[in-house]
Amino acid sequence: MPYVDIKVGGKLNAEQKREIAKDVSESLERIAGKPKATVYVSFTEFDRDSFAKGENLLSDLDKQQKKI
Repeated sequence: MPYVDIKVGGKLNAEQKREIAKDVSESLERIAGKPKATVYVSFTEFDRDSFAKGENLLSDLDKQQKKI
């Protein structure tokens, strides 16, 4: 029973989650021989002010990208 926890800064809509869960499940079946029906996928969404890359909050990195 594979369990995959996907953590993402920001929000995903339901369709995005379905597509990701499908791809992850198919990959585990194809590569590791784990039946898709046994794969659990969970999504943890963080506000971009609560997630950092190095010393920078993702929200600050977003602002820097917009300036470029």
